[in-house]
Amino acid sequence: MPGTVQSIERAAAVLRLLARSPRPLGVVEIANALSLPKGTAHGIIRTLHGVGFIAQDNRTGRYRLGKDLLRLHDPPIDHNELRARALNWTDTLASRTGEAVRIGVLTAPLEITIVHHVFRPDDSVQVMDVGRVLPAHACALGKAVLAYHPDSSTVLRDASLEAFTARTVTTGRSLLGQLSTVRERGWASDVEELNGGEASIAVPIRDQGGAVVASVAVTGSPKTVCDGGRNPRPRLAARVAETSRAITGELAIRRE
Repeated sequence: MPGTVQSIERAAAVLRLLARSPRPLGVVEIANALSLPKGTAHGIIRTLHGVGFIAQDNRTGRYRLGKDLLRLHDPPIDHNELRARALNWTDTLASRTGEAVRIGVLTAPLEITIVHHVFRPDDSVQVMDVGRVLPAHACALGKAVLAYHPDSSTVLRDASLEAFTARTVTTGRSLLGQLSTVRERGWASDVEELNGGEASIAVPIRDQGGAVVASVAVTGSPKTVCDGGRNPRPRLAARVAETSRAITGELAIRRE
């Protein structure tokens, strides 16, 4: 059996010390209390501060437990709040790309629910998708979330998946290969895997701690979303990624 990780043990000791202290503590006080070299204590404190687990008093420079640590048991973000935080950015994305924009959240192991939908900025007849449940394995929105979900390997390893078109991936192992590619490049796609004549590019949305909580996608025809070789356009993926980063920033502001 592998041994324990000393740096994590020391970080936990710092957090316990701050939790027990009736007042904020300085670096030297923490180092002395835990019999740590000052440089080691400072490195641990700097790291914990960087991830929001401890906070520093601007006046005294001393440290206390941070809000992010105290909020570890907060409930998932409310879908209405997610829509409100994303509204301006998704409207802008639709306007700049000429495509429909949707946000989805995983509501079952292999189901993605649309919680926000911006129509294409044209005069075509369109149907509101908010509340629609999609098979996560067959759409970019779902793949962008599944790629980072801790249970994906277990759920998909031996799964048989429903085919919706001739291009739908129908084995869990093949999908896991696609999800590995999603993690490498940072975005997911589907080209006529769920509906004929439809293609999408999606990027995960993260909370302040870096966990994926949703995804945002542009959806249109393969002719506009893909190049002549039916490959999703990288410049379009970059625009979706910009929107994802902006929404992630909005969610971080929510936590301050």
